[in-house]
Amino acid sequence: MASRDEILAALGNVIDPELRRPVTELEMVRSVELDGGRVEVTIALTVAGCPLRSSFEDQVREHVASLPGVDTVDLHFDVMSPDERAALTTRLRGGVEQRGIQLSPKTRVIAIASGKGGVGKSSLTVNIAAALAAAGKEVGVLDADIYGHSVPHMLGISQKPVVVDKMIVPPVAHDLRLMSIGFFLDDNQPVMWRGPMLHRALEQFLQDVHWGEIDVLLVDMPPGTGDVSISLGQLLPRAEAVVVTTPQPLAQEVASRAATMAKKTGMRVVGVVENMTSEIFGEGGGERLANELGVPLLGSVPLDPELRRACDDGHPYVTPEIAAVAVAIDESRAGGFTRTLPLVS
Repeated sequence: MASRDEILAALGNVIDPELRRPVTELEMVRSVELDGGRVEVTIALTVAGCPLRSSFEDQVREHVASLPGVDTVDLHFDVMSPDERAALTTRLRGGVEQRGIQLSPKTRVIAIASGKGGVGKSSLTVNIAAALAAAGKEVGVLDADIYGHSVPHMLGISQKPVVVDKMIVPPVAHDLRLMSIGFFLDDNQPVMWRGPMLHRALEQFLQDVHWGEIDVLLVDMPPGTGDVSISLGQLLPRAEAVVVTTPQPLAQEVASRAATMAKKTGMRVVGVVENMTSEIFGEGGGERLANELGVPLLGSVPLDPELRRACDDGHPYVTPEIAAVAVAIDESRAGGFTRTLPLVS
């Protein structure tokens, strides 16, 4: 017969699919009962009606049922009390009770930016994130395009974030953690906000969202050089920027403004990505922009109907060209930051 310690050790392999940490570490295991070869486990969920209960069921049966001497496993669920949720929130914040930017100092923040819409920033953000996750990175995606949010659709995420004692837990899909204003709107309603509200929304996504120990946070920026760009520079002065253009000279010209804006807010411009490479849009825009800015051309991504279909269907599609861009971004870390400042709290 398996011992209680062996069962608890096995439960240490059961990972909360959203918090991305073992249920034993999160103190979610409420009880373990043994009766011969029969094991009963009770797990306390953060909220009632957790949409990912099946993941816990599958993991518990996989890790506990495989132990020698275990014949059957019965899993029951309970719900954390308000005090338990508050303690969990403090634990996830490293013992700090007050609010502040919820990003690890080791997390690299990369804004995917451009001067105009329609150049494929969102699709690049999603698929670069997927490429980095496939390479073993822990990756978060922040959909900061408040007016034109589209990343939830591209990742096929419809469930709303879970709120644990005022801390927002981002949904996870394709090993990516995502936060977007789109989760808080019904029926594709438009967002009609002025500058201060945009700043507050971005601030909340950084202060109240539990991103966890992620290696990279990719930020899908809105087009242009407005409020969100300024706010990101203020909130995260160590952020970097990747500038996206198409081969079209006009797109290159407008993207140059976004690069200038990034530099003025203290971001290091990592490089340029030419998207939708095709004779339809001309040629050479990415290389010309990279030369103008004095940064590397990280790669060119051809116009690909399959990439468009994948985004519409809600799943990543990492082409070899996108994988190469992800590698180039990852390797650019050696360049360092233009300035090193503490996180704003």
